[in-house]
Amino acid sequence: MIERAAGRVVLGLDLGGSSSRARLSEDGRQITEAVGEGANVSTVDPALVEARLAGLIAQVREPQPVACCAGAAGSEFAAGKRLLEGLLARLLPGTKVLVVHDARLILAAAGAGSGIALIAGTGSVAYGRDADGEEARAGGWGWMLGDEGGGAWIVREAVRVLMRRRDAGEPMGALGEALFAATGTGDALELAGKLQGDHLAAHWAAHAHVVFETIDRDRAAVEIADRAADSLAALVEQVRTRLAIDGPVVMAGGLLLNFPALTARVRSRIGDGSLLSEAPVAGAVRLAEQL
Repeated sequence: MIERAAGRVVLGLDLGGSSSRARLSEDGRQITEAVGEGANVSTVDPALVEARLAGLIAQVREPQPVACCAGAAGSEFAAGKRLLEGLLARLLPGTKVLVVHDARLILAAAGAGSGIALIAGTGSVAYGRDADGEEARAGGWGWMLGDEGGGAWIVREAVRVLMRRRDAGEPMGALGEALFAATGTGDALELAGKLQGDHLAAHWAAHAHVVFETIDRDRAAVEIADRAADSLAALVEQVRTRLAIDGPVVMAGGLLLNFPALTARVRSRIGDGSLLSEAPVAGAVRLAEQL
């Protein structure tokens, strides 16, 4: 086994709603990386969070890191942060641990000391940090209360459209046919029942692509995309107002990175915004290095 100097190996964790990623790094050089299931402590059962986190860390824990930063969805809630800190302390004994909200990873990954991060994935949130280290966050309430513009919200709005069409005796349109095909259902009522029986936001969000794939064939898809962009832009504006900063704005999350129709709409509302080119876990590594 190759001997490594103590104090040089760090672990970064990006624990999102849909997926999680771990990266072990030595002196800025990636040693290994692993991908696992989502571990949002506010929406996933604690026992399942522990199992998923243990499985993820088991793939990258050698050599033992001296510091670990976990950017975690749900850690804005005190109970969620304490849960993760306790789990990481048990899984990584002797490792210095920092738990932050996953939005903070975006600016760190972009190499920006200050600015605004906008995330639209399973959920939605904006996070800002100014030159003095003052922070502000808007959104990220969780899919049952908010997260407008996020994937779960987009799918919920699409299903609401189909249920209204059903009640009015109208055709399901391109949006309906595409959602039925994607979910293996035959009508709006079956679709609604299937989704309401699934309590994982990531499973809902997995169908958000349907809205963007039908945006040129169904007016309702256009309206949902426009409303999503309005909601995401409003999050940025709230952070801008609270911190009195304009940017830079760094956009991340599966929806903004993969669906140009949404990205373009958001940009038209917030002004210039760049897409994150690094994986957010790189930001976790950088914050761990600062420990």
